Amino acid sequence: MDYSGFLKAADAGQPPAVALLHGPDAFLLSDAAARVGRGLFGDAPDLSLSREVLEAREAGAAGIVEAALTLPWTGARRLIVARGIDELNARAADEIAAYCASPNPSSVLLLLAGQSLAAAHWLNKAVPRQMIVAALPPTGGQIAGWLRDRARAEGIELSADAALLLIELGGDDLARLRGDVVKAALAGGPDNRRVGAAEVRAVVGETRARHVFELTRAIVARDVGAALGLLGALLAGGEDPGPLLGMLAREARAAWLAAEGLRRGWPEAEIARGLGRPPGPAAELVARARSLSPEAALRLVHRCWEADRRLKLGGMPRAELSLLVADLCAG
Repeated sequence: MDYSGFLKAADAGQPPAVALLHGPDAFLLSDAAARVGRGLFGDAPDLSLSREVLEAREAGAAGIVEAALTLPWTGARRLIVARGIDELNARAADEIAAYCASPNPSSVLLLLAGQSLAAAHWLNKAVPRQMIVAALPPTGGQIAGWLRDRARAEGIELSADAALLLIELGGDDLARLRGDVVKAALAGGPDNRRVGAAEVRAVVGETRARHVFELTRAIVARDVGAALGLLGALLAGGEDPGPLLGMLAREARAAWLAAEGLRRGWPEAEIARGLGRPPGPAAELVARARSLSPEAALRLVHRCWEADRRLKLGGMPRAELSLLVADLCAG
């Protein structure tokens, strides 16, 4: 079962009796578990007797199976969520496999693994293939589509322009994006269920939105003076260096993807779709990529990683980001 199919079944209150969800994004895993809970129990305020969350390392395979075999105290079903199942070693395989072969029909057991599992991992042998769900985070142009689908699941109609703007301003952190959609909807009033660019700007702030957009345009245009001025204005306004670095890294990665697409002879329209950007900004990025070899563009991505490492080691944010912006503009 794929991730989207699993979510549809979860929302309908019909999840499989056992599912192993694996992937590196913690939000996708926790969101899936939350949606299973809502599908099974609605918005019940107290789920203490209906849902049990276990840390696999503490409970062990025996504790997980015992919880799954426990009959519900109230209602018809119980939900057991075992987090960090990949932290158990292969000795747990027999107990997990035995339960999967004959699960308790009144329980739903979710096994959550916080990494993408290699084909040879013991869990892929212990859990039947039809019970394994890869929760892979969307990338590039997929993020906007994922965000609109996620908003729709909460009854919010998010426009394509608003989704792109949220990503441009907020980065690719899925939990943050989901939260910004909800906040943007509330900005339109307590009963508002439509989110456009106006609601997004009301959440992130018109000045910040303009400065972030202009900073990316200045980098693409290689206008180092304007880019450094905009960076200074954002930092002076209290902008968190972390998301700013994330935005700069996305720009570098987008330039590399565009340069690689040109090297492979892809049409500009196809490159623009892959970047998930409106036609105008996409065309500007492709034009810049024409002056970059894929190798040079990849060096800029590595330069962002270096800046991230230096910041984590205690580097001064303004100095490190200023040097990075200058390097990105120089190409």
